[in-house]
Amino acid sequence: MRFLLRLLLVAAGLVFALSLIFAMALLLIVWSVRALWGKLTGRPVNPFDMRMNLRVEFDRVFKKAQRGDMAAGKPPRRVVENVTDVEPKR
Repeated sequence: MRFLLRLLLVAAGLVFALSLIFAMALLLIVWSVRALWGKLTGRPVNPFDMRMNLRVEFDRVFKKAQRGDMAAGKPPRRVVENVTDVEPKR
């Protein structure tokens, strides 16, 4: 029974490794075709990139946390507009 379990785990590991190799090979082929097409047409080939506006993402997460506080019955966070108890360093 233990032998069959080990054999099954080895087979699952091999399937996983082969699927990763296949995915990487597919990405390499797509990237090569894209680079070749760029050379043939004379256009520059830009790398794949993902643009992210960090301010928008932060605001989205912060608003989600505020909605969670409201749903839990907590009072909304108070916005401090003016700080008066701070003395500047000299």
